[in-house]
Amino acid sequence: MVGVNEEDATEVGVGPWEGPLPAGDRYDPELLRLGDRRNVVDGYRYWTREAIVADLDARRHDFHVAIENWQHDFNIGTVVRNANAFLAATVHIVGKRRWNRRGAMVTDRYQHVEHHATVEDFTARARAEGLAVVGIDNLPGSVPIETASLPRKAVLVFGQEGPGLSEPVREACAMVCSITQFGSTRSINAGVASGIAMHAWVREHVFGQGPESHS
Repeated sequence: MVGVNEEDATEVGVGPWEGPLPAGDRYDPELLRLGDRRNVVDGYRYWTREAIVADLDARRHDFHVAIENWQHDFNIGTVVRNANAFLAATVHIVGKRRWNRRGAMVTDRYQHVEHHATVEDFTARARAEGLAVVGIDNLPGSVPIETASLPRKAVLVFGQEGPGLSEPVREACAMVCSITQFGSTRSINAGVASGIAMHAWVREHVFGQGPESHS
């Protein structure tokens, strides 16, 4: 479903539970009584937030996502929402702690989000997790993501539209991938780029449709 606002109770969800109540501590008594109007998949209807997060944690993928928050950027919420959709392990926000959560559409309740004050803090975290830092930017020398093989344990890093990745992050990258474009504009925003890059990782490592499968 596209464009659903969780606050609009008339658009999504189910009403109060009918019949004998289900057993198990994953169910929220209030949701069973009043109905569940959240923007969650049907399999999570009436579950508590904690139960949903625990179930997602058992299935999360090996990739992380990071975005440099040097400016107040509405795209960060979209990045978080995409990370939830593609089941990223964690979203790392580098720089300013505050970000506009509206674009996340409440998915930040179910997605792990970490803040790092500096690039150095972020790269130290990546090293501790054994993550290859992969920049997503159309820089000179970048590799087209359509033909690149992405590391399984990776953190995909996005900068602001326009300035892109900062120099310290570029220096930390094991590789930089660009997204091939065919129109007149030089760049696409971080929210769109993040969805494309995450899907590329999923195609390669979940569905086995990486570059080598087409060679």
